[in-house]
Amino acid sequence: MVIAAVHCMQYRTDKYGNRLSILGYGCMRFSRKGAGIDIDKTEKEILEAYSAGVNYYDTAYIYPGSESALGEILARNGIRDKVNIATKLPQYMVRNLSSIDKYFAEELSRLQTTWVDYYLMHHLTDISQWQRLKELGIIDWIAGKKASGAIRNIGFSYHGNTASFLKILEDYDWDFCQIQYNYLDETSQAGVAGLKAAAARGIPVIIMEPLRGGKLITLLPEGARRAIALNPRGWTPAQWGLRWLYNQPEVTVVLSGMNSVEMVKENVATASEATTGGFTAEDFALIDEVKRMFREKEKVGCTGCGYCMPCPKGVNIPGIFLSYNTMYSESKKAGWFQFGQTVALTKEPAFASQCIQCGKCEKHCPQGLPIREKLKEADRALRPLPLRITFNLARRFMLRRTK
Repeated sequence: MVIAAVHCMQYRTDKYGNRLSILGYGCMRFSRKGAGIDIDKTEKEILEAYSAGVNYYDTAYIYPGSESALGEILARNGIRDKVNIATKLPQYMVRNLSSIDKYFAEELSRLQTTWVDYYLMHHLTDISQWQRLKELGIIDWIAGKKASGAIRNIGFSYHGNTASFLKILEDYDWDFCQIQYNYLDETSQAGVAGLKAAAARGIPVIIMEPLRGGKLITLLPEGARRAIALNPRGWTPAQWGLRWLYNQPEVTVVLSGMNSVEMVKENVATASEATTGGFTAEDFALIDEVKRMFREKEKVGCTGCGYCMPCPKGVNIPGIFLSYNTMYSESKKAGWFQFGQTVALTKEPAFASQCIQCGKCEKHCPQGLPIREKLKEADRALRPLPLRITFNLARRFMLRRTK
């Protein structure tokens, strides 16, 4: 007789002691059917996760059909008050305080609820975006919504550099935050420095892109794939990525964009078995070997340590090199997207063209990289003429919105 394995979900607490499942359901990648979301399939997957103890469901205003689908499924099954909904204000679309009210009311309607458990300022990349929201009156707006119970926790999701993340983190009494973080992004975006800074302030951290949108599986170098397959742990590439995160006590919830019952079951099993501080020296060595194999495809041997910073002219050296490397380790499109988020569309320009060849950065680089030469090379790849035009137009639009 075969006995099915029973998995017990693990939980970590938020700022106020509420228990959150360490596996969260990322609702951006619901399966689609025709022009909309496949509700029947998605409902099976959400109920599978719910029955296994997953109580955190993350969506956003701009995820096509996601809020409505989630609201319909939770309402139909009578479980709205048994789970936590996280959704996001599209701050990049906000023009005034009344538009904030409009978007929030629309989200409540889509979600078929009267409150949001975890509400985020979506996709901040620079503190200037948060400052603009403050000028519009967001602080009083948040206070009013929290007082009425319409919002229970307020936070922000982030995709810029570490320095700006720390400024936003320190500028307000946040209840939680959400960052992109995985073993390849340990020193990029908010990074491990941002993770630890948030935890030191008692701010729960929600992790998005734990597997780089699946790239830590689909783009895994062949040598890394073999090393994982031969490892006595017997873990899959996905399990290595998730367990690396769960090993860190500063991580509160790891979001996964699950779109099959099988994926839900595998991730639930991982979240039920993973331990904090359970990684051995051999486990870390394997992760380091996998990262080394990823870096073999890269153009610059930059580790993102930041010793070259700050640049006296504001050049984001680690961000440029990360974007340049991403063009070759993933795709040109991914590299350009990374560049836009962390370099091209920040309030203060951070382009390689600002370099004055002073050489200060090279004196501090532990890798001994020819940074000035590599910046020119990276700039040519990251800013061909059509993209220079696109980024310039985008910057003008962004700056108009922040005035």
